[in-house]
Amino acid sequence: MTTINQYSGHTLNHHILSVLVQNRPGVLARVAGLFARRGYNIFSLAVAPAEDEGMSRITIVVDVESTPLEQITKQLFKLIDVVKISELDPRRSVERELLIGTVKASDESRSHVVELVNIFEGKIIAVAESALTVSLEGHPDKLDDFEDLISGYGIVELQRTGRVALPKLDRNARLRALSSSPTPNTGKAG
Repeated sequence: MTTINQYSGHTLNHHILSVLVQNRPGVLARVAGLFARRGYNIFSLAVAPAEDEGMSRITIVVDVESTPLEQITKQLFKLIDVVKISELDPRRSVERELLIGTVKASDESRSHVVELVNIFEGKIIAVAESALTVSLEGHPDKLDDFEDLISGYGIVELQRTGRVALPKLDRNARLRALSSSPTPNTGKAG
């Protein structure tokens, strides 16, 4: 994925890594430390427990402009707690991010801000006399567009979680799995 950095104007070449690690104290610090020592730029990072007990999944969006992705993955595999690394192709993965922000909303602009939140399928989670706190979930591009539009009203505070991503399901495999599923037993005699 290639994007333009809004601050420097440079082209960034992003890749999404899904890193399965053992859930132990200090693992995230070791991963972040590796990136810092090597001078690799982390564009986004999210971590949470994974589907297997004792494991966590770290989703890292990296800028590989200055460092080949292969070198980054080799360095990550040297960490003892790393179990598996998958590169997720944005065309073949599902990406989501959460945005929570407080936006200025005067009497004159409140209805416009509310309308934008509704158009982007967000939620208003707190209301004050001159501001609204909103929540929005979706693809990072959607959140970028929303952020651009509400910036004209005045952003008081804004926080984004960073991307989480998983591979898209193979539709044919899903259909085969559904068609081969046994019929549930209802316990009724036929």
